Amino acid sequence: AREVTVRELPVATTLSGVNMRLTPGGVRELHWHKQAEWAFMISGRARITAVDQDGRNFIDDMGVGDLWYFPPGIPHSIQGLEEGCEFLLVFDDGRFSENDTFTISDWFAHTPKDVLAANFGVPESAFSHIPSKQRYLFQSKVPGALETQKVADPYGTVPKSFKHRLLAQEPIRTPGGTVRIVDSSNFPISITIAGALVEIEPGGMREMHWHPNNDEWQYYLSGKG
Repeated sequence: AREVTVRELPVATTLSGVNMRLTPGGVRELHWHKQAEWAFMISGRARITAVDQDGRNFIDDMGVGDLWYFPPGIPHSIQGLEEGCEFLLVFDDGRFSENDTFTISDWFAHTPKDVLAANFGVPESAFSHIPSKQRYLFQSKVPGALETQKVADPYGTVPKSFKHRLLAQEPIRTPGGTVRIVDSSNFPISITIAGALVEIEPGGMREMHWHPNNDEWQYYLSGKG
């Protein structure tokens, strides 16, 4: 008989989350990871920028109730606009760790300057101020209007938007509250994470139910339940 080792995993094996705030102009530097990222804007406004594996770009501004979704391996950055912002990040792996996140500054810091210079066709001196470690979150100026910041790309823009305006959806209304559901049927790029914004009236109840094929992860925005 073979000896079998069983390793117990944490309860949250399919989803994990991070709450993040950015100051006006604050930047979550360009980075990418092995997990898909789904986000809900709680307050303020932010600008997201991304480029896919075919060189197609995406840049847009996010407001309260907006969602974004980046598939695994898609480089992206986030910057707070005039009022700063707060958002919830959800990853489709409960074992997600920032240690598995790859940042552009860390990559540059581990690449010889002559290689960087040859790659970008500029003098080595252009990289004399590269930080010795990743920047992660850093302060910058609030960017200009979106129309002035868009980058012309010979490969075009991404075929499926990384943004979804959840509050623009007409909610399902019931005597106990409302619900807005977002999944790949109305947010096509989001193929591994589905979500629902549920608002329950005082004394209202989401009836007893269960999901035979998926876990459920909750985040409370306001009130008590």
